This record gives sequence, structure tokens and C-alpha cells, in this order.
Amino acid sequence: MPMPPSAAPPDVLLVKSGGPASLPEWRQAFAALLPALRVHWWDDPAVPAEAVAYALVWEPVPGWLGHFPNLRIIFSSGAGVDHITSDPALPADVPIVRMASGETAQTVAEYVCLGALALLRDLPRMVAAQAARRWDSFEAARTAPDTRVGILGMGNIGTLAAGMLRGLGFQVAGWARTERHVDGIPMMAGAAALPAFLAGSDILVALLPDTAATRGLISARTLAWLPRGAGLVNAGRGSLVVMADLIAALDSGQLGGAVLDVFEPEPLPPDSPAWRHPRILATAHVAGFASRRARAGYVAGVIAGSLRGEAPAHLYQPARGY
Repeated sequence: MPMPPSAAPPDVLLVKSGGPASLPEWRQAFAALLPALRVHWWDDPAVPAEAVAYALVWEPVPGWLGHFPNLRIIFSSGAGVDHITSDPALPADVPIVRMASGETAQTVAEYVCLGALALLRDLPRMVAAQAARRWDSFEAARTAPDTRVGILGMGNIGTLAAGMLRGLGFQVAGWARTERHVDGIPMMAGAAALPAFLAGSDILVALLPDTAATRGLISARTLAWLPRGAGLVNAGRGSLVVMADLIAALDSGQLGGAVLDVFEPEPLPPDSPAWRHPRILATAHVAGFASRRARAGYVAGVIAGSLRGEAPAHLYQPARGY
């Protein structure tokens, strides 16, 4: 809906991320980057709906984003967008940009390395021994150069993680939904290649988004394609994993261990077996994070580019589901 000729152009960014106490930090970060941009908390009653051009959000209230006739871009405060796209009243004509700051990729890639090393050196066994005050001296079964790591999802995070893992000495390969070239990393693509890819993964790293095609992908069927005793690191989405099948694979020895940062649902319920299983290291969705300064820098760059007529990168594409 166009604005009346007498109205000022929209120049407001609404923020719903980090709680109201975070607003001064958001304002300070954006003031250094886009001084003309006015930054307000998402439910500020003093902001006319017509003035809102941008929204930076995490878990927006359903229906709320449809109230702004001049909304140009919706920014996710995190890498995922399902917390936005689950809104049935979401305006269909407003582009959604996924958070892709360098800090987000760096921190998730660090977690992937942490998870791979934890599985390689059997960190759950060490943690259990400390809790029991039991001296348990043992040798790892192999070293990183003897270990094949397969990464499901080779976007910017997967590519960075692959480079870090190679730096640690792991053999690294990648899988993507469609054909993709990544320097120095053997790649496979498509559903037909998945069985062979998993068969060559001593540690499987899942970095896929939540889509209709990925939900439940890590199930009894696909876990059986892994080498016996393989490990799993999931820093993608909790919906990728069928938890009952994962527990069964751990109990049977088909899977040797799992490092899980994402779950469905979240927070992970207290009675979930993931909390107490001796072969699972469970963390509370802490793999990826970025400072508000870094996220503001990314958002400001996209806004500045859009004002120059440039199409934003990392756009949500409904046909792909991410």
C-alpha cells in the first residue's frame, strides 16, 4: 500500500530480539552504521505502522508482521526462519533474510569441531568418569587423520566448518541437496548419493535447515547406512532427528555417540532420554551465536545494499524451504 504523498518515507526498524533491555545496545550499533535509521522496540505504540520499513525478529507474535503496509524486509535474528514462516498470516510479498553474519558461521563451526573432537576422544566417557570420581584411563580408537567426517549441508557454515575440521586433520566430505563445488572438499549431492555418503562418514555432522524434505531425515533407515559405531553431531535443526530411532541406534551400538545442540521441542523436556543417555552430550542450543554488533552490521549492510537496488543475499526461498 503506497504512503500518502505528504507522509515521510518509512525509516523505522522494529526489533524483537534479546528483550526490551537490549534496545539501547541495538540502537547504539545501528547509529554507527545507519544514522538515519530509527530503531524501536517491536511493540512501541508511538511508532506509526506506515513508518516501519524493516523488522529484525526472533519468534514474532503471529499476525504482527502483517500490520505494516510499507514493510520492505524481514530479518531473522538467527540463521533459521521457521520461527517466522510458521505464521499463517505472514505477508507473502515481503522478503525474509536469514542471519548470516560471520560470527554466526564462526561459532557454529567451532561447535562442530568441539563435537567431532568430543566423539573422537569419547568425552561422554570422561564426563561420566569425573561424575563418578572414577579413574578411567583409556586410549582413543583412532586419530583425526584416520576419521572421515561427512557434513550434511554445505552452505556458508558447512563450508567454514569443513575447513576447520581439515585443519584438525580430519578427512572431510560434504553433501548438498543440489550439485555444489567447494574448494578442497569432495562433494556429493542429491538423495541418490546419500547412502554412499553416509557409509563413508565415521562422524556425521548435520547442518541442514528445517524443511519438508529434511524432517526426520536422520532415522533408523539412514542411521543404518552409517558405519557401525559412527558418531553424530547435530547443530542444524532438532526436526532432522527421529529421537526414538537415535536412542535405539545408540543402545544397539550402531551409533557410538551423539553430540546434540538442537531438539524438537525446545527447551528439551526434563524427561527426555537425551538428558540421561550415557552416549549423548546434550547442549541447550548454544552452538551458534553472534554479538548484537555483528548482527546489526549484517542487517545494516543488507539495508544499504537494498537502497542501492541490490538484491539481498541469503533470502528465504519458499520453494526450497529455507
